[in-house]
Amino acid sequence: MVVWGFNLAAVKYLLEFVDPVTLTAFRILLAGVTVLIILASLGMMRWPKRSDWKYILLGALLNVVAHHYFLSQGLAITSGTNAGLILGTGPMLTAVLVSLIMRIVPSRLQWLGVFIGFAGVAMTVMVGSDSASGLSLGDILVFISILAQVFSYIVIANAARSLDPRLLTGYMLVTGAIVLFIIALIQEPGEIAAFAAVPSSFWLAFFFSGMLGTAVGHMLYNYSIGQAGPTKAAIFMNLNTLFSLVAASLILGETITPGHLIGLVLIVIGVIFGSGAAEDLLRKRRKRLPT
Repeated sequence: MVVWGFNLAAVKYLLEFVDPVTLTAFRILLAGVTVLIILASLGMMRWPKRSDWKYILLGALLNVVAHHYFLSQGLAITSGTNAGLILGTGPMLTAVLVSLIMRIVPSRLQWLGVFIGFAGVAMTVMVGSDSASGLSLGDILVFISILAQVFSYIVIANAARSLDPRLLTGYMLVTGAIVLFIIALIQEPGEIAAFAAVPSSFWLAFFFSGMLGTAVGHMLYNYSIGQAGPTKAAIFMNLNTLFSLVAASLILGETITPGHLIGLVLIVIGVIFGSGAAEDLLRKRRKRLPT
């Protein structure tokens, strides 16, 4: 969560020099190669089974292509602060979607968490909106990116039964990078030349984002999903929002307003209720009470 939070600010900075899709394609390729090198050094490399490829392809389209495409597009026209807060809805969305897909009807507290969480998102996008149309479009794109990522967690949880999630991450990143390169050539022709004019600080942020923020961050988190399940692992995404706010302030110089803090509080409350954590605490408390 630390590297993910600071990665958001790093990507926002990188977008000042290179267009979104081209930057993302190179960044994701670096991440994928980094993951495979790490796993090869640990003796964990193997070629996926035929049955694993459906998870790799679907996971790449959701977790890599859709998530990073919409995130980079959204970051180009919204603030790192808003993006960090909107990404904080991930745990709530994960809990609700997992429940619905498994045909388990969410409880009243979970639905309450959904509404409170979305109220936090609404508070976030309304803060300091001088250009509402551009800001709202960027926020919508960031929200689509987290929605695609949440769906991918369900794919990863299923794939973890036969393929190590860390290995799955490497193959997903490389496969997704290839798709992003094709999109970049169509949408941003000639943009590769922009890399020749970037400052040295760009490369520092680029290697941090690709090798730590994306490679190590995704590898660790996807492994956690395989071990703990998507809902429990998603609870820790609260910390992503916190570190995103810190990074936006320290690295990007963005101002954290009282409205942002209110939005953060509402999102965290929504996550606690929507993920079922509040109900777990209540059940444990009742068990401890004398009968």
